[in-house]
Amino acid sequence: MDSEQLSFTDVEYGNRRRVSRREKFLEQMDATIPWGRWVGLIEPHYFQDRPGKRGRKATPIGTMLRMYLLQVWFNLSDEGVEEAIYDSYAMRKFMGLDFAVEQVPDATTLLHFRHLLEEHHLGEKLFAAQNEVFEERGWIMRGGSIVDATIIAAPSSTKNATGTRDPEMHQTKKGNQWYFGMKAHIGADAGTGYVHSVTATAANVHDLDEAANLVRDDDEVAYADAGYQGAQKRPEITGDEHRSKIHWRVAARKGTLKTMHAHDRDVESRQAGVRAKVEHPFLIVKRDFGFTKTRYRGIGKNLNHLHVLFASANWLMRARAVALTEATA
Repeated sequence: MDSEQLSFTDVEYGNRRRVSRREKFLEQMDATIPWGRWVGLIEPHYFQDRPGKRGRKATPIGTMLRMYLLQVWFNLSDEGVEEAIYDSYAMRKFMGLDFAVEQVPDATTLLHFRHLLEEHHLGEKLFAAQNEVFEERGWIMRGGSIVDATIIAAPSSTKNATGTRDPEMHQTKKGNQWYFGMKAHIGADAGTGYVHSVTATAANVHDLDEAANLVRDDDEVAYADAGYQGAQKRPEITGDEHRSKIHWRVAARKGTLKTMHAHDRDVESRQAGVRAKVEHPFLIVKRDFGFTKTRYRGIGKNLNHLHVLFASANWLMRARAVALTEATA
């Protein structure tokens, strides 16, 4: 954020003995995200319908982007994030707002901004830009990917404006339990655990159906759990010049694992250690960002949300890695 004169509130809060976890998190994200790059992706769409328009001056893109990210990170509604910014010094500081001269954008303004991102698939573009930065700075190791999926529940109640459940969500059975919702599928770099691919489907779509969309052309190996048995035989993989050369290291089923020799079990154990890296971004998205249930109707809107969530998870993992390196230096 641009430097500005300290207010009385800033001085007062600066004398605290302890900084909250929320404030530390927001400071980390503020220092890590390349704001200029992300704002530049939104700018052509943000002003395309405003040339020559009169009336109230448009809220700066950076302000709206920060408000939207607060909504994503803290799993808040449009009205909820507006209220939270008024209540939280850490959020106001992150937004760069001075209530003496400006107010928090209202919930309707945020709603329009979110619809703009969804309409132009800007969540996907923000995610792609984050991956480009990681590539440019050498934070991606390449050569291998880990693929996995997780179920995101959707409201099954019909007590809503349409009187129906979301038609794009479906039921699936996992173990002995039924789930209604969607699946988030990701491909992560095997060396670092950073997510490079994100797709979304209804919950009843088999994980194998998305496997080809989660690996990269230059991958030599792909790690996956036992649910991906037979991935190398899929026509979309065998028929592709690059993906057909990938060696799939898929976990053995429990019954097979029990009959293996000690050496083969050791190999399986080492591969499980690699596969475990894919659980970290899922953990951040579900536990830290609270995305355990869909907030919007339709796969498209939730996919836009997922792209921003996993881009944010990558930035957070990077910020934590830097902080750990500095602490141990």
